[in-house]
Amino acid sequence: MLGVAWYLVSNTLANLEARRIASGFAFLWREAGFEIGEAPFQRYSAADTYLKALAVGLANTFKVSLAGIVLTTVLGAAIGLFLVAANRLLKAVSRAYVEFMRNVPLLVQLFFWYALITETLPPPPQALQPLPGVFLSNRGIFFPLPGSAPVLEGFNFSGGLAITPEFAALLVGLVTYTAAFIAEIVRAGVLSVSRGQREAAYALGLTRALAMRHVVLPQALRVIVPPLTSQYLNLTKNSSLAVAIGYPDLVSIANTIINQTGQAIEGIAIIMAVYLTISLSISAFMNWYNARLK
Repeated sequence: MLGVAWYLVSNTLANLEARRIASGFAFLWREAGFEIGEAPFQRYSAADTYLKALAVGLANTFKVSLAGIVLTTVLGAAIGLFLVAANRLLKAVSRAYVEFMRNVPLLVQLFFWYALITETLPPPPQALQPLPGVFLSNRGIFFPLPGSAPVLEGFNFSGGLAITPEFAALLVGLVTYTAAFIAEIVRAGVLSVSRGQREAAYALGLTRALAMRHVVLPQALRVIVPPLTSQYLNLTKNSSLAVAIGYPDLVSIANTIINQTGQAIEGIAIIMAVYLTISLSISAFMNWYNARLK
């Protein structure tokens, strides 16, 4: 193993030297020279460093991952409970949703949602207004904030909270796709609780909803949480598909940096290290939460 590692490292360094590509991470402090369309939490310009550009990409990855985990948990849990509901129509619709979403590739779903937003919604001057202060257009979705409401200025809105088409498509795609897997986990967890537990709850006078809330779900969580961790990890890693629809996440910005600098090994190493850290952090938190449940 040491011999193989030595060969790979020496061969890589030799090839880099032959192509006059400097190794190391000194390039991170050079000027990036490109703009980023979506830079949350911090200001960014083309004059900033590659390191700050990566920080913006990491922030974008965190933003969509955290929002996705929250929303997919709610949607997946609801559909999972519908799968064990007494209403046959509700159960059939939920089953159709799960089977469809799990068997269509996520990348195809992302293309669908992105095309739905950018191709079918009208331009800002003719934006749809489903609720007061909320506007839907092919340039994004705009919501009012306290003291700031979206106002049409020229060809786009200003003010309020703006959600870009790329972020909206990625978030919807990740949530609807991952929720189908979480629904199956919730269904399996509920069915793992013995029927006698539910019957005892009904005998005590609890309604079906109260029995599910106070008797079944607390026991089902012991079965649900471990595989739920895997789905959270999958959602976070699947967010890297954002590069296909132009959302500037960590992978997208790192690819741009690699193309400009030629530092492919360092760029890939940064991506791997970041996703490894995120995955281990999520696993550690969920393992702690699972231990608390037990």
